[in-house]
Amino acid sequence: MAPPSSVRRTRLLLATNNEKKLRELAAVLADLPVELVTPAPLGLTLEVPETGATFEENAALKARGFARASGLPALADDSGLEVDALGGEPGIRSQRYAGPDATDAGRNALVLERLKDVPPSKRTARFRCAMALATPERLAGTVEGTVEGQISAAPRGSHGFGYDPIFWLPARGCTMAELPPEEKNRISHRARAAVAARRLIEHWLAGDVAARPATSE
Repeated sequence: MAPPSSVRRTRLLLATNNEKKLRELAAVLADLPVELVTPAPLGLTLEVPETGATFEENAALKARGFARASGLPALADDSGLEVDALGGEPGIRSQRYAGPDATDAGRNALVLERLKDVPPSKRTARFRCAMALATPERLAGTVEGTVEGQISAAPRGSHGFGYDPIFWLPARGCTMAELPPEEKNRISHRARAAVAARRLIEHWLAGDVAARPATSE
């Protein structure tokens, strides 16, 4: 294990420029012995093609791409909504579901349109988030977080982003977008993945993660 002074100087790149994602991640990782950095101040404008078949594969592609481009260890995520009545869609296409230029509102509207004849009991869904930690040489590991719910009849709430306004949490009687940010940061799929990633980072810093060799492109 590196001495404490060396650990404190470890820089970790969060491989996203999405401000809301960054806030959620920073809240969970804030007191780790790392310096969190983001792509923009480093001048990175990297776009990693999401060619994986799963959230885990896409997160690993992004983590490895950003780690290699920056020369720093990188933490990347891929996440989305899975709706059972739609055969798991939008899934890994969550961001592109209504087209490359669609807004969050447009994507939500498309999901609701495709579920218009589906009764509440059949509108089960989940948010899934995979996170991957990589160095420029290797993939250190991947973790995942999920949260179960249903698709609401209409958007509700002004917090969060993405599909949060139509993701109904039966146990709380509200959508994800109606939760206060601090509560969402405790129970969301990204929060759960971030907690697991935190443990992965701690093990990696301590040198007891068996990193996996990077596969060929």
